[in-house]
Amino acid sequence: MAGRIQNASLARVKILIVEDDAKTSQAIRRGLRAEGYEAAAARSGDEGLSRLNSEAFDVVVLDWMLPGRDGIEVLKSLRAKSSKPPVLLLTARDSVDDRVIGLDSGADDYLVKPFAFAELLARLRALIRRAGPEETTCRQIGGLTVDIGSRRAWREGEEILLTPREFDLLVHLMRHEGQVVTRQMLAHEVWREPNRSTPLDNVIDVHLARLRKKIDADRTSKLIHTVRGVGFICGDRCKHPEP
Repeated sequence: MAGRIQNASLARVKILIVEDDAKTSQAIRRGLRAEGYEAAAARSGDEGLSRLNSEAFDVVVLDWMLPGRDGIEVLKSLRAKSSKPPVLLLTARDSVDDRVIGLDSGADDYLVKPFAFAELLARLRALIRRAGPEETTCRQIGGLTVDIGSRRAWREGEEILLTPREFDLLVHLMRHEGQVVTRQMLAHEVWREPNRSTPLDNVIDVHLARLRKKIDADRTSKLIHTVRGVGFICGDRCKHPEP
């Protein structure tokens, strides 16, 4: 069985942030750099498009409301030139019509303000994965192994029978090993729900409890942990164990 999957080097991942609000732009840039990404910023649509025409970027974080040329105009210009970097569109607009306009204009994903930085990171990782090489079929954390291709899981060699939803949930947690995964992230990435709601939070908690029982029951080493008030974390040496 394949060993632990090593994270790809982030030094080569270059991200452009096109955002006119200086505070938001600086916060995103600092956060991305702290995570190991190379991050550059532009303060207007024209400046962003100019940089995209003269430099190579792996991902673009693009605000919709910009002075002069707005984010939708930048998107259309970018796609008209057959430029392929994935684009995460940021906006305060939250209607279905607005989401359709953004996606139809060429955005690869959509994030409504205000947002948690952890969710922005998760969205960017997903875009980078989609644009990069195919994901390795096996993942392993401690004695837990999943085969994404066959959709099977084992703990210390013993097969664990999971429902389709439990399997998707487990794979998502393992992809973010050692990182906090919020309920909002799970709602978006696993349940494919654009907006978080209290009833869905309850459903997520029920599925997590069932998954944890199958993965960790009667075992000394626990792999799935709750970070109270924040979310969940998967790892054999969790820094945020459940109280």
